[in-house]
Amino acid sequence: MTVLLTHYIGGQWVPGEGDALSSTSPARPDVVVAAGRFATSAQVDQAIDAAAEAATGWGALPYAERAAVLNRAAAILRDNSEAWGRELAEEEGKTAPEGIGEVLRAAAIFEFQATEAVREAGEIYHSPRPGERIEVVRKPVGVVSMITPFNFPIAIPAWKAAPALIHGNTIVWKPAHSVPLLAVRMTQALDQAGLPAGVLNLVIAPSSEAGAMQSDPRVRALTFTGSTRVGRMIASQCASVGIPVQAELGGKNPAVVLADADLPYAATQVLNGAFNSTGQKCTATSRVAVVREVADAFLAELQTQLRGRVTGDPLAEGVAMGPMIDARSRDEVLATLTQQAGPGADSGARILVGGAIPDIEGCEGGYFLEPTIVEVPDREHYLWNEELFAPVLSVLIVEDADEAFAAAEFGEYGLSAAVFTDSLSASFDAVDRLDVGILHVNSETAGADPHVPFGGAGASGYGPKEQGRAAVSSSPTPLPSTWEGGLDERQREPRSRRYS
Repeated sequence: MTVLLTHYIGGQWVPGEGDALSSTSPARPDVVVAAGRFATSAQVDQAIDAAAEAATGWGALPYAERAAVLNRAAAILRDNSEAWGRELAEEEGKTAPEGIGEVLRAAAIFEFQATEAVREAGEIYHSPRPGERIEVVRKPVGVVSMITPFNFPIAIPAWKAAPALIHGNTIVWKPAHSVPLLAVRMTQALDQAGLPAGVLNLVIAPSSEAGAMQSDPRVRALTFTGSTRVGRMIASQCASVGIPVQAELGGKNPAVVLADADLPYAATQVLNGAFNSTGQKCTATSRVAVVREVADAFLAELQTQLRGRVTGDPLAEGVAMGPMIDARSRDEVLATLTQQAGPGADSGARILVGGAIPDIEGCEGGYFLEPTIVEVPDREHYLWNEELFAPVLSVLIVEDADEAFAAAEFGEYGLSAAVFTDSLSASFDAVDRLDVGILHVNSETAGADPHVPFGGAGASGYGPKEQGRAAVSSSPTPLPSTWEGGLDERQREPRSRRYS
């Protein structure tokens, strides 16, 4: 049954006043999962009005009261994880276990951030002046604009919203309009948990109608997850009006497989990193450098294990990978593979496995792509450097560990990396050599934990880190504003007081 999509503004569910909006299943494009109408620019303005009006009251509440709302919302998410996780799988395309796990991850994020209610509040410093102490306190920033992507339609919003809310900020949220249903579900959980009117406002709007989220003077910070290109455009626009930005951007995450690695285990982890969530995640393993000594054995292991992974209906039992998000994304990747590694391509790359559209019974017309492994000739190759956001793994055979690390660090991205080795020395070398936000030793490149800072280097990140206690740490911002700290959603500004 198609779910009616509405917007949540000032504590009320209201229909959109814009163009028609529908969300279809990428596995069965003729199935409409949810439908309604887009929000207009006037409704986005109303959402900002509501957030600004609610900011003082929400920020003045004790932490314990705000934490209670987050914990109640987490319980609602857990109670509905099975149903909402399957809705996520149908709407976004990841498998049902992945969808259910994502809803549970959102609940865990709310629960972790609620623990801020029992943590330290500010710091006391010695003063160089007699009879005086210096107290540093933190206050809410105010209204936060939140722009989230399609690939984790409830986990990423949770890790942005939960810290912003616990620290007393209000939110205007624009989710990816290709997957709006889980945004509605998370908002319903917070509404049912007793979130006061105006504290979180959900507007499913096209970017053309949401410009005020990046320019209204009442917006005190913006958080974004998405492509590097779009993130830099948003940061530039916000910089012109002094709105600080935190952005988690693209990735081209490498794995390094050294000669002493456990090859079957490494192959399993690389395949998980490359093809879980259909490769549509910023931390996906999209390239692997393997030393020549074990390259043949490793490639054989990859292909053997890959034959046991089923691509198909994301709601069916035993399926390892579902479809891509839409036809345009899938077809662009296919065109790139044909150009770079198909018959007649002269780049030196070759497709080892996949590279075609599979026939999936019961999902005719779905946006499926076979899990694909491509061998590339060198680290300058297009497929080694460009993010495809798809189930495509590039493999480069190198001579030794030094060349493997050089290949892994090549390029502009620096989100995540993995090294597979039994050598402690090689692990330390990876820490020293690879300029990434997250380094995994003997595990896949993907993954984020609620209590651990998350974010990348280079073109993979902008501004401070997200998640964990990083959400309250002071951090400078390169934008021309007077804000001096608070991370993630720019949750809280540090202020100092002197007591004599």
